[in-house]
Amino acid sequence: MEWSFQTAERLAAALRAGEVTSAELTDEAIARIERDDEAINAICVPDFDRARAAARGADQARARGEDRPLLGIPVTVKESYDVAGLPTTWGMAPHRDHLPAEDAVQVSRLKAAGAVVLGKTNVPVGLQDIQSFNEIYGTTNNPWDHRRTSGGSSGGSAAALASGFGALSIGSDLAGSLRTPAHFCGVYAHKPTLGLAASRGMVPPPGPALPVEHDLAVVGPMARSARDLTLLLDVMAGPDPLTHGVAYRLTLPPARHERLRDFRVLVLEEHPVIPTGSAVRAGVNRVADALVDGGARVDQGSPLLPDLTESALLYTKFLFSGSVARFPVEAYEQVQAGAAELSADDQSLEARLLRGMVLSHRDWIEANTRRELHRHGWRQLFAEYDAVVCPITPTPAFPHDHDPDPRERRLDIDGVAYPYFDQLVWAGLATMPGLPSTAVPAGRSPEGLPVGVQIIGPMFEDRTPLRLAELLEQRIGGFRAPR
Repeated sequence: MEWSFQTAERLAAALRAGEVTSAELTDEAIARIERDDEAINAICVPDFDRARAAARGADQARARGEDRPLLGIPVTVKESYDVAGLPTTWGMAPHRDHLPAEDAVQVSRLKAAGAVVLGKTNVPVGLQDIQSFNEIYGTTNNPWDHRRTSGGSSGGSAAALASGFGALSIGSDLAGSLRTPAHFCGVYAHKPTLGLAASRGMVPPPGPALPVEHDLAVVGPMARSARDLTLLLDVMAGPDPLTHGVAYRLTLPPARHERLRDFRVLVLEEHPVIPTGSAVRAGVNRVADALVDGGARVDQGSPLLPDLTESALLYTKFLFSGSVARFPVEAYEQVQAGAAELSADDQSLEARLLRGMVLSHRDWIEANTRRELHRHGWRQLFAEYDAVVCPITPTPAFPHDHDPDPRERRLDIDGVAYPYFDQLVWAGLATMPGLPSTAVPAGRSPEGLPVGVQIIGPMFEDRTPLRLAELLEQRIGGFRAPR
């Protein structure tokens, strides 16, 4: 039997039943990577010798009667996570030789759960792109169409999963970096509630691996099924033991409902800032139809929804004010000069982007007050609804575009060009208030490309969108391997 595209849940059952060994699973995964990854370029830092040793150790542990959640299951790790003895570069050439001495907290949790780490997956420079390419490791291609991007910044992880290179991966999400690659490659991902999973050891080199409370960014699981997301989230969830004590664990509430017909869902397909392409709109409608057919209550709009335009503008401020924190002085001064030249009447997202880059702390506090109002609005909405279904980006995976100035790039939406970064507004809908969001496959475009949607849930009720994702998978199908 070929195991490469089986779910982690299925692999765990097979390992427990003695149908296969971890050594066999690991050898099969490595053989597939060695055969297929030259064309995809998902695995940028292989660690095959240690993976084989870990697999043998997992088989020995099972023979002693041990059983852990991921014991013996091959996985990959986004390049931005520290793995002792492997380079962590974030795709930045000056740091190509940076070798952390300790594992990131999430890598430690993977290993403690028994996972076998095959290697690290490719990212964009500084994790700051919707594509995954850099000078050190090159370009990661979409397994469905090598002329197109796999997404970013967890693009290597999504491509690896779609190619059968391991059953699970861990990534991160600030601007859709888990959800967009999942959407582009036809796999699953979950952006946890802000602060749910510790991120120590996922830090730009050469920074020290210290605990940090992020404003927007999270770490989270990627998989080929909804149930696997839950399996991996249960391993990842919980605060940093350095700040909360080793014994402290966070208990998430159960999903609000178990049956599809009990869910109350708000479905959104249009954003006031940017159009939704026809292929993505069709994916949203497929999900809406499945919800209705399953007996769920489905609404297409609600006065309780926080203002989407203001949400996008706030998100742009937060995102880009953080993105320039490590700019060299000369580059920052150029940004300041560009923002000063803007007309006061220019309220476009591009103008907001530039102003966000030079946001004062006073202005940030004011924006944060507005964010708290949005969070309260979401609390009120989730008293009436259990989940919100909407796009992740306006289009399926787009062709590679490596223009060195991302502000010069354009996104083609049904034949009309839009600013490249405007596509982030859908990802920001969940990121700005810190809500959990699950990316699920929702069919194919007319060109045969994967299309996904996101399911946004209430804060710290991550199991609710995850359960809805599982129920949808049963009705409309989920991951399919590229042909």
